[in-house]
Amino acid sequence: MDKMQESHGISTKCKLLNLAAADLIVRTAYQMGKTPLLPLLAAGLGANSTFLGFIVSASTLTGMLLKPLFGMLSDRWGRWIWFFIGTLLFSIVPFFYFFIESAQQLLMLRLIHGTATAIYGPVTIAWVIEQRQEQNSTDNNCAERLGWFGMARSAGYMLGPVLAAALLTVFEPEIVFAAIGLISSSAFLPVLLLKDCSIPVKAYKSWKLQFKDAMKTGFQTTELWLAGLLEFVVNIGLYSAKAFLPLYALQQNIPVLWVGLFFTIQELIHLAARPFGGRLSDRTGHLPVTAAGMMLAALSLGLMPIATSTQPLLLLAIGIGLAQALIFPSIVALYAQKIDSRHTGAGTGIIGSFKNAGKIAGPIIGGLIIHWHDFSWMLWSMAGLLATWGLVLLLNPFSRKTFLIQWQSR
Repeated sequence: MDKMQESHGISTKCKLLNLAAADLIVRTAYQMGKTPLLPLLAAGLGANSTFLGFIVSASTLTGMLLKPLFGMLSDRWGRWIWFFIGTLLFSIVPFFYFFIESAQQLLMLRLIHGTATAIYGPVTIAWVIEQRQEQNSTDNNCAERLGWFGMARSAGYMLGPVLAAALLTVFEPEIVFAAIGLISSSAFLPVLLLKDCSIPVKAYKSWKLQFKDAMKTGFQTTELWLAGLLEFVVNIGLYSAKAFLPLYALQQNIPVLWVGLFFTIQELIHLAARPFGGRLSDRTGHLPVTAAGMMLAALSLGLMPIATSTQPLLLLAIGIGLAQALIFPSIVALYAQKIDSRHTGAGTGIIGSFKNAGKIAGPIIGGLIIHWHDFSWMLWSMAGLLATWGLVLLLNPFSRKTFLIQWQSR
């Protein structure tokens, strides 16, 4: 019996490793095509600053609209087939950048390219969550498992821009996009290894019945909507700062190189600390750890206006990276414990839509505050938003009860 359990544990780890490997490959390639390659290509096609903003945001908009749909489709037809389709899109679409002749065509292609991320987001997270059912566990390491998986995505965000910048010193943008397609195609190896690993699907007799049941289950799962709202709020705060930090650096005479280093350090800390944040969340409760992360993010954003030199700015990058490592695995684990296994994909899709909505709304709201006041007021406003939500979560009786239960069970 022990040998069977040990073998099953190894099998589960292999699945997680293959999922993470595929996600790392396609996310790295996708980020190569987004920063700094996409703005350069758009500018070369004559896009003005406003239209360039639409081009950069197009894939995020696609994800916001389509993630619930693809999550529900994966609930109906299984994770692997959509995992395969997403990988296929990641591999084929980059070659079409060869034929782009206008900024309008580029916008349309970005909407199509964003479909791949709309598939990968809910399908991969749902598959990681689903592993707890295979283990017949009480989900006591769900956040930690999500933290390890999230390292792959964070690594892709960090590696992609560096690789693209290096290739751009030698090749034209169209050639780099071809390289992106080739890199993405290497993800088929871990994808094919997962073909027989998907949990059998209990299909509904009709779409109408599935949709109705998913909506009913979703509205009854409070944790799902709380997690979505938290994703929305956190991404408003973080992405408003991220969008305008380069302009702030110019105002403070901070070299652009240090801004790049800021984001690199932030992602490095986020990447390294995610498993720790997940484990802490499993041991002390998901809401208290989320609250602690939001308070840390609020403190980091609030101090940013007085960071008028490079060293303090880099220290704040560490704070934001740690905050992300505490927040994001905890939020996903919060609803993963409660969601109906028949609608895991739909649930992760809804969360993904909230997340993308925050990424879109953050720069818009931040830009309006800067227009009315200045950069400092924008950061203090976002710090206030995150601090308020952090305090509400921290002082919530359910959070304290969860913390005491988790602590006493150790």
